[in-house]
Amino acid sequence: MTIEEVAALAAAIRREVARAVVGQADTVETILVALFAGGHVLLEGPPGTAKTLIAHSFARATGLAFGRIQFTPDLMPGDIIGANLFNFQTSSFTLTRGPIFTDLLLADEINRTPPKTQAALLEAMQERTVTIDGKSLPLGERFTVIATQNPIEQQGVYPLPEAQLDRFLFKQLVGYPTAEEERRIIATHGARDAAMVPETWGVTTCADAAAIGAAAEAVAGVRLVDEVVDYIAALIRATRDHADLQGGASPRAGAMLATAARARAAIDARDFVIPDDVKALAPALLRHRLLLSPAAEIEGQQVEDVVAAIVAAIEAPR
Repeated sequence: MTIEEVAALAAAIRREVARAVVGQADTVETILVALFAGGHVLLEGPPGTAKTLIAHSFARATGLAFGRIQFTPDLMPGDIIGANLFNFQTSSFTLTRGPIFTDLLLADEINRTPPKTQAALLEAMQERTVTIDGKSLPLGERFTVIATQNPIEQQGVYPLPEAQLDRFLFKQLVGYPTAEEERRIIATHGARDAAMVPETWGVTTCADAAAIGAAAEAVAGVRLVDEVVDYIAALIRATRDHADLQGGASPRAGAMLATAARARAAIDARDFVIPDDVKALAPALLRHRLLLSPAAEIEGQQVEDVVAAIVAAIEAPR
């Protein structure tokens, strides 16, 4: 697949998702980049902001198998990955696969389940395999997790550990729509009962797993010059020395940022990365990897403000 074909495929997916989702252009673009970069996305926003509909619409548009897990406090790891269950008819154990065996997995309200269950996703997100009774079972090459969490309610939730947060390529903040977008939502979605079903809104399949895989291969061929590599390294290293940060980004974050920048360049029909690609993706890629210092928290600073200051301080190559 050529870079021009990757851009055309991205435009087609974006167009199909827009049939069901009103607004949320930044969120759609972030998931699109993650899809072509082979990464996972954490969506954080209040209820009713179309997080589930966006994930479902992406699955419909891309032709990927879709699965959903509604996380609850009593959910166990076996409920996610599956287990070997004893079959009394055959007197043998039979593998029962869990909902994780899919292409696009919606992990809904992931912070409502305990860390033990959250950890069931760690191996799957990093290695795209799961281990059941000592046997490794591969997931699909296009296995992607779109997780959601509600930032408003703080009771009965379990914050994701840093090790799992680092597995997410992006943490995207999903906000409320504009006044005009909200009017469109009320006028259109308020007229139908099946508002959460993408097919109802005419979302059609314009790709498949093979096409997404071919696009990912094309993305890997996008050029990343030494000056941009140095720029990414400088941004990542600056997070470890900043006075307002207690913990900085890992080397994995730098590698992920480079891959994501390649994907964004391909979506824009370019076969080379420019500094603007890095700048545009840095907030979503870094906000969940950085820890504010106690003094910065007392002052009421936000991670986004620190990231913006770092990006402004590091001179971009020309």
